[in-house]
Amino acid sequence: MKQKIIVFLILSFHFVFYYSIYSQSSYIGLGWAKNSVNTAVFRKNSVVTYKGIQYVAYYDSTGSVILAKRKIGTDSWIVHKTSYTGNIEDAHCSISIMVDNDGYLHMAWNHHNNALHYCKSIEPDSLELTPEMSMIGTYEDDVTYPEFFRLPGGDLIFMYRHGVSGRGNLVVNKYMLAEKQWVRLHDILIDGENQRNAYWQSCIDTNGTIHVSWVWRETGDVATNHDLCYARSTDGGVTWEKSDGEEYIIPVTAATAEYACKIPQGSELINQTSMYGDSYGNPYIATYWKPAGTNVPQYHMVYRDSTGWKSIQISNRKTAFSLSGGGTKKIPVSRPQILVDDKYDSIKVYLIYRDEERDSKVSVNVCSNLNSDEWLVYDLTDFRVDSWEPSYDTELWKDSSRLNIFVQRSGQGDAEGLEDIPAQPVYIIEMPQDMQPSDTINVPELPSILKKNEFNKLVVFPNPVKDCLTIMKQQSDLELSVFNTTGQLLMKRQLDESDRQVLDLDFLDPGIYILQIENNKYNTTEILVKK
Repeated sequence: MKQKIIVFLILSFHFVFYYSIYSQSSYIGLGWAKNSVNTAVFRKNSVVTYKGIQYVAYYDSTGSVILAKRKIGTDSWIVHKTSYTGNIEDAHCSISIMVDNDGYLHMAWNHHNNALHYCKSIEPDSLELTPEMSMIGTYEDDVTYPEFFRLPGGDLIFMYRHGVSGRGNLVVNKYMLAEKQWVRLHDILIDGENQRNAYWQSCIDTNGTIHVSWVWRETGDVATNHDLCYARSTDGGVTWEKSDGEEYIIPVTAATAEYACKIPQGSELINQTSMYGDSYGNPYIATYWKPAGTNVPQYHMVYRDSTGWKSIQISNRKTAFSLSGGGTKKIPVSRPQILVDDKYDSIKVYLIYRDEERDSKVSVNVCSNLNSDEWLVYDLTDFRVDSWEPSYDTELWKDSSRLNIFVQRSGQGDAEGLEDIPAQPVYIIEMPQDMQPSDTINVPELPSILKKNEFNKLVVFPNPVKDCLTIMKQQSDLELSVFNTTGQLLMKRQLDESDRQVLDLDFLDPGIYILQIENNKYNTTEILVKK
């Protein structure tokens, strides 16, 4: 027995040492790994920091909820096995935590079309939890995808789906810190009208603006996912508006939603999105789908600046796969997380993901120059994480631009199947600032849309367009180009000197195109939808 313990310690030391070559890691414990319930992308949050204390939640091999905490900068974790358990055989039933500004930890767990499970710590900075409790008392019978978000003043936002896949609605609650009480902001913020539901993700930027993006799904079949939509709130979730400031009539429906990017059904568009809002209030959305005319899904970033919505492909994947059916899927790539660092008057974009083409390691693509299509690739692990999807410490990132990621190797059988994988080590890993890239991705022939637009009063309409496109401008020497989503040039034309020009685009097939207008000084690009 003594010999076995010595061998285990040697192997463990070797594993941690080899791991730390690639990133700074901190081991916590062993987590259930037969599916991705600990590592689903929609965990908000698996890990969260408040006043220098970092908290983590996960399920162990018996299905018990484990809470842990440490002081940032140390590896000394206090680990607490709670009395609560979850249905670990269903990958939807993840754990979400957040800390309010009084220091109380809030937790929701074990949800897939069932009653709300919610509790909080018995006192600030404690891992001991209260009995289960209600928040509001209504719309709490059919809960999925619960997520917490912290507003700058310390109030919390809690969002979840009420209803089932293909027929669900987005509910929004708010925790009022002063009253220590939950209130309902919206019974239905986004309404599927009993015909569809929104698979959404949200974030709160440093100014307190709440950003929400979503895809629509028409049925329980993932192949019916389509389109990217957007809404925001600048008053703590009470009223909502489009990106141009037009106020929504609540609830938002398919007919009234703002469409950031039109993507047809059958495009291998995954449910859920990844969302970030920079300090200027600009939203960034990341997900994957296959561009028109190809069968290989690619990662894309859709974002908005002062000129409108833009889209860029940020991968060069070679391997095709297809999504169909219901339940949690076994997929060769993860859904990504996107985050932005704009603290130094420049925009640096990070995409966190896992891809079989990179041997399923924890990978981060970084673009440091938004005038370039070059993305540096960093592999944070030297080992496979299988069906892991990323979640990270959102509050630590907003406070200090330190990227702490929850990492645990996990399996996932198709349609809620399990894989025979024993409990795996749970780590928080930090991406070092001096880490060297292992690869570089250049997206060939695809015009960059991340160039700062300095055109004044350049207006292009309508979009979507049926036949004729109108361009209102004050600049001269402008050249217009139209590309398909694979980067193929379909049309190039020098615009005349008039303030208004009409172009006939009837020759284009219905679909998504990239419209670029530039001269020798400026460049602007946007997505064009042809009806």
